[in-house]
Amino acid sequence: MKKKTIVLVATLDTKGSEAAFLKALIQQRGHEIILLDTNTAGEPSVPPDVSAREVAEAGGSDIEEIRKMRDTGKAYRIMIEGAIKKVQSLLERGQLDGILSFGGASNTTVATAIMKSLPFGIPKVMVSSSAAMPAYAGGYFGTKDIAILHSVVDIVGFNPLVKDVLKRGAGAICGMVETGKGPPSLSRTTREKDLIALTEFKFSEECCSHVRQLLQQRGFEVIPFHAQGIGDRAMEELIGERLFQGVIDIVPAGVGEELLGGNRAAGPKRLESAGEMGIPQLITPCGFDMFSCGPLERGDRGDPLWVSKEIKKRKRFVPDAFRVQARTTPQELKEIAKEVARKLNKSKGPVTFLFPLKGWSSLDQEGMPLYDPEADKTFLSELKAQLNPKIPIVELDLHLNTREFAEQAVNLFLNLYEQDR
Repeated sequence: MKKKTIVLVATLDTKGSEAAFLKALIQQRGHEIILLDTNTAGEPSVPPDVSAREVAEAGGSDIEEIRKMRDTGKAYRIMIEGAIKKVQSLLERGQLDGILSFGGASNTTVATAIMKSLPFGIPKVMVSSSAAMPAYAGGYFGTKDIAILHSVVDIVGFNPLVKDVLKRGAGAICGMVETGKGPPSLSRTTREKDLIALTEFKFSEECCSHVRQLLQQRGFEVIPFHAQGIGDRAMEELIGERLFQGVIDIVPAGVGEELLGGNRAAGPKRLESAGEMGIPQLITPCGFDMFSCGPLERGDRGDPLWVSKEIKKRKRFVPDAFRVQARTTPQELKEIAKEVARKLNKSKGPVTFLFPLKGWSSLDQEGMPLYDPEADKTFLSELKAQLNPKIPIVELDLHLNTREFAEQAVNLFLNLYEQDR
């Protein structure tokens, strides 16, 4: 087995013995380890391979000045910036096959920020005593493939529980680097198949299942993303890294969720990366017929994000108290259409908007709770008024969740794809 190099991020003023324990475990597996010190308080208790002083200098500061700072947030930002530069340099030199860290809330914040700078496919393991804190957990992951092991106990000293969780953390990162192949190649010439990104969610399952099958039959590799906010945000980032040769954006709902403050908001860059990269993209309005606003009690508790009483006046789909899909109003759809047009009008590559006249999702069809064809027409009318005339809007007298619609979507996408070759 080829020897791998693992970077261990630690605060060596207070966690030196624990870091040394992890280092020994990893070396016993036959791998090299680079110990990177991010502490801002004192001298390390074990010698690092990359010192806190070097990290601070890479961040544009001096470790002595950082230690005098009362603003710990600023100190952390400097150390994060410096550490990112250090790990990126190691990656470029082929000296980073995986990254591991451990600690409480502060070190988890610092270490996962460093991990987020590394590409998809580089193993990233965080052993954290604060992993289960709801206010922080989403921020630790972000859109990256970070594995977080909840330590349960605080990682201090060497009681049997701490030893156990550190051993499992070492085993996790070693297993990952031993079995993984690193980041996927971004070059079209090194892959057998071109990669196509596809957004989907529960209410587009039938359509997306057909699209995946049809694209695979035509020789493409389809990478699906769950359009729940984080998944489609991650897709935008990977498009920006030139991983994909095209996008079938069945569920661009994150644009509307961002605009309306819904639970599946996908950030301000949603629906922009493909246009910036100039790759072909096919768009539908699936998901714009709703926004996610659960749980039901949030407005009753004074939450400023919408009001339960107002939501209860709308058409709704409520599978449980936490997941509430409320029908978008005509005025909201006009605003979404303007925002979609603004983003697509900047596209540098071929684009087509495909519009199903008989409904946009499994909830938006006759007999279902969010069916509202008049509201759908409002969106279409506004989109036509705002979208660059050079971008075609193709109307189909079909529902989105039909094989016929999926076939048309794939055929139109293939036309765009051929234009891009």
